[in-house]
Amino acid sequence: MSAFMQQLPALIGVVIGALGSYAAIVRGDRARFRREQTARWEERRLSVYADYARSLKRTVTLTYRVAAHLGNDPHPHALSHEEAAPLLAEAAEAGDPAGEALLLLGAPAVVEKARAWAVVVMEMERFGRERTRAPEAWQALLQRQREAREGYYAAVRADLALSADRPPAWQVPPLHVRADVE
Repeated sequence: MSAFMQQLPALIGVVIGALGSYAAIVRGDRARFRREQTARWEERRLSVYADYARSLKRTVTLTYRVAAHLGNDPHPHALSHEEAAPLLAEAAEAGDPAGEALLLLGAPAVVEKARAWAVVVMEMERFGRERTRAPEAWQALLQRQREAREGYYAAVRADLALSADRPPAWQVPPLHVRADVE
């Protein structure tokens, strides 16, 4: 028995080392799993946020075109409300899944900013539906839409821990109509 007693401390050291190694591996695997899971959900949320913005932007573009038909906006591709109505309905229908995904996966602050942006877009639709001819009121509504959109993007960037810096505004040169083209 004395030989066993002499090797017992070494055996205990091996068992403790094995248990410590096992615990370290399990803990590392759990941490890696959590990081990977977080990354997957962040990628999914980014996709949902982008899909929602894209669906709402489609409606915004159609309202620009209707406003141009009414003389409120300089958009080069004017569209009457009658022509736009089925396109607006299609855009709303296509946007429903994006909105539901946003409600399911979006952070509360992002969902609130998305709602605020959608409300302004609905006002833009009503502006065209009522055939309002008021360029100044339209420009004020456009400014509110831009601010609501920027609020949405800022909330998305905050939720995804992206840079809080606001990207520079796009400068679009004015369209010049050539006099020699009929």
